[in-house]
Amino acid sequence: MRAAVNKDIWQQIFGDHWQPPPEVVLVAAAAALVVVLVNGLWRPARNVITIVHEAGHAVVAVLAGRRLAGIRLHSDTSGVTLSRGKADGPGMVCTALAGYVAPSVLGLVFAALLAADRVTAVLVVCGILLFAVLVVVRNAYGVFSVVLTGVVLFAVSWLAPDRIQAGFAYLIAWFLLVGGVRPVVELQAKRSRGQAPESDADQLARLTGAPGFFWVGAFTMINIGALLLAVGWLLL
Repeated sequence: MRAAVNKDIWQQIFGDHWQPPPEVVLVAAAAALVVVLVNGLWRPARNVITIVHEAGHAVVAVLAGRRLAGIRLHSDTSGVTLSRGKADGPGMVCTALAGYVAPSVLGLVFAALLAADRVTAVLVVCGILLFAVLVVVRNAYGVFSVVLTGVVLFAVSWLAPDRIQAGFAYLIAWFLLVGGVRPVVELQAKRSRGQAPESDADQLARLTGAPGFFWVGAFTMINIGALLLAVGWLLL
């Protein structure tokens, strides 16, 4: 009986699902682009990018053998992930590198799942990610931001019909892919005005000796590369 239940759950998550028509995929892409380009929409939506950004730092820190101390998310859409361990070396470099590329990399993973018609898997991964971040968030606004995002995800996942769930999953993937690029542009704009001396790029510069602009370029190339690859999977 237990094996049958487990098989059914596995099938629900990773089995084939309703595939939306191409116009739904295009509408989701257009909606994500509008959200990223329109400042009034981007400001609240950017909290989602920050959650994934800080989760990227946290996951890589743990994988690198560092001790995770917590995540803080702020109302200005900034965030910080605190970990303990060696102050330099490959582990710290990878941890600092992970943040700005995390949304695009996760979006690419979701694009691969959607190309394989795994809509539910995308929603389940989102839920697991949000729960994991909630466990390690250490401030009130961070808890509020993660819980609010989780409520939206839960409402769509449990109450919406299959076609809405599929469209929402595509919207998530497109938003992460397109939304992963804008923060890098904003980062360089702040750096050019001397407003981000402790940014991930500048931390990487101190850790490696390569200039901060090199790391901004690396973030840009990785994120645009992920977007272009995902376009091929989602539209072709």
